[in-house]
Amino acid sequence: MFKRLMRAIKPALLGLIAMGVSSAALAQGTAAAPAANAASYIIEYDAIHHPVVAAEGMVVSQNAIASDVGRAILAKGGNAVDAAVATGLALAVTLPRAGNIGGGGFMLVYLAETKQTLAIEYYGAAPRGITPTLLTGANGKLDPAKRYSYRGVAVPGTPAGFYFAQRKYGKLSWRAVVQPAVDLARRGVFVSDDMAYAFRVKAPELVRDPVAASTVYRQGQPYARGERLVQKDLAWSLAQLRDKGADAFYHGEVGRRIVSASAANGGVLTAQDLADYQIKVQEPLWTTYRGVKIALMPPPSAGVLLGELLNLIETFPMKDLGQNSSDSLHVLAETSKLMFADRARYMGGYPDYVVPTQGLLSKAYARDRAATIRMDASLPSVSLKPGDPVGFASRDTTHYSVVDRYGNAVSNTFTLGSDFGAHVMAPGTGFFLNDAVANFAWDAAQAAAEPANAPAPGKRVISTISPVIAFKDGKPWLLSGSPGGTRIMPTVAQVLVNVIDHDLNIAEATERPRLYQDDKGGLELEPGFPRDIARLLEARGHRVTEGLTMGSAQSILVGDGLLHGGVDTRRPDAAALGLEP
Repeated sequence: MFKRLMRAIKPALLGLIAMGVSSAALAQGTAAAPAANAASYIIEYDAIHHPVVAAEGMVVSQNAIASDVGRAILAKGGNAVDAAVATGLALAVTLPRAGNIGGGGFMLVYLAETKQTLAIEYYGAAPRGITPTLLTGANGKLDPAKRYSYRGVAVPGTPAGFYFAQRKYGKLSWRAVVQPAVDLARRGVFVSDDMAYAFRVKAPELVRDPVAASTVYRQGQPYARGERLVQKDLAWSLAQLRDKGADAFYHGEVGRRIVSASAANGGVLTAQDLADYQIKVQEPLWTTYRGVKIALMPPPSAGVLLGELLNLIETFPMKDLGQNSSDSLHVLAETSKLMFADRARYMGGYPDYVVPTQGLLSKAYARDRAATIRMDASLPSVSLKPGDPVGFASRDTTHYSVVDRYGNAVSNTFTLGSDFGAHVMAPGTGFFLNDAVANFAWDAAQAAAEPANAPAPGKRVISTISPVIAFKDGKPWLLSGSPGGTRIMPTVAQVLVNVIDHDLNIAEATERPRLYQDDKGGLELEPGFPRDIARLLEARGHRVTEGLTMGSAQSILVGDGLLHGGVDTRRPDAAALGLEP
C-alpha cells in the first residue's frame, strides 16, 4: 500500500523538485534545498537498499578513490569517456589486483550527440611465439608454475584501448585525464582493509617475483591497513603514458622494459608483438529482453552468451514466478546449464574462428532450447549437450559504469585475468602483467571439448566479460557489468531480471542474493538464501552448495531525469559517486 502511495505522489514530488522544493523542506516548513540535492529524498520506503542519486553525472566503480577521480573529471567538464579512462587508470593504482595497464578489456560507449553505440575491444592477444605446449607440464595439462610467469602474459591492450577512446571521443586533454593517476601513485594511497587482505592472502605467490616483492611489499611483509603505499615505478609508467601516449607502451621505454623482463624469464612476448597490437572498434551485438533493447560486446567477449541466457530466461514468466523463489531460481539454473553447454562448443577467439552469433542470439533458438526444461526436475548435467544454433541464422576482473550530464555513457570491464594476473612485474614499471594466455584450451581433453579455443599466435582468447548498456526510448537506461569469471553472465542477467521483471530499484537489484550454475557442477547459492530454498531445489534434483559472494555489479540506472547508482557492496571499497550542479 505504501509503495503504491509513493508511486502515486512521486510525479508531484518531482514537479516540486523542478521548482526547487524538496520533500524535506515540505516536511519541516523550511527553505527549499537546491533541486538536485532534493532528489535524494525521493526513495521507496519498502526497499531495504537505496541507490545513490544525482543529477549531473555518476561514476560507480569497485574503489571509492577511483570513483572520486572520475567524478572530478566530470566536474572539470570532461565527458563520460574522459571520466571512464581516468577511473580506469586510477584503478591501476588503487586496485592492483584487477585495475591495470598490463591487461585488457571491453568497453561499450554511447555517444549522445551522434546517438551512436560503439564496442571497443582491447583484450589481450597471444604472442607470436606461443606454442601448444607453452604452458603445459609433464602431465600435458596447464602448469600453474608456467601460467603464473612471463609465459602466461598476453599482449596488454589497456593502454591502446584507453588512449584511443579518450583521444577519439573525450573532451579534455589526454594529459588532464592521466594526471590524477600519476598523482595518486606518486603521493601514495592509504591501504584499505580490502587491499591489505588481498596483499596478505596472495603474499606467498607474489613475493616469488622480486620486483613485485619490493614494490607492493616491505621486506616481504604486506602493508597494513592505513599505511601509505607509494608506487614510484607505477607513477613513472603512468607519466610515460601521459607524456607520450600509447606509444610509450607499444613502441617506447615502458614496452622495452616488459620485453626485456620477458626474455630474461622464459617468456615469449617480443617488441614486435607490442608493435603489432591493434584494438578493434565495431558495432555492438543487440538483443532485447521483455522489449528492452540491450547492447552487448561481440566475441571474444561473452556478450553473445549473456544474450542467449536472457533469451532463454525470457521464455518463462519470471515476474509471476517471483523474485528468488524456488521456481525462478530453478529457471535461472536450468537456463544457465544450457548456455554453458553452448559456450564450450561454440565460443572461440578470433580472427581464426567465427562465433555463430546470429544463431545463439535467435529467439527461436532460445525457445527450442528452453523447451527441454522441466519445472519439476533438473536437467542432468552428465548428458547435457550443446544445441545447434547454426540452423537458426577470474573472478578478479573489475567493472565500472559512467554517465555524464550530456547523456554519454560508458560501461567498461577490464582485467588482469587472475588475481594480480601472472604475478609478475617488469623491473621499473610498477604494474602487474596479465595471465590471459592461460585462458586457451591447453590439455588435449580440454582442446577436444573446446576446439575453438586452441592456442594460436595473435589470437584473442575467449572471455567471460560482458558489459551491457540497456536502452529505453533510444537512450541509455541501465549500465551494468561484473567481474567473476564464468559467474559474470549469470550475475549480469540476474541484475537485469531483478530490475525488468521484478521492478526492483538498482540498489535492491544489485544486493539480492545470487546463484551460479554451469553445465557440469552443482547449483551454488550465495549466503543469504533461506535453507528452505535449498531443500526445495534439491527436491527437483539440484545438487545445492553454498558458496562465496558472486560478482561485483557496479551499475547505473537512468530514470525520472536522475541518475541512480547501484553499488555492489560485495566488494567493500566500492562506491557510487554522483555529480550535482
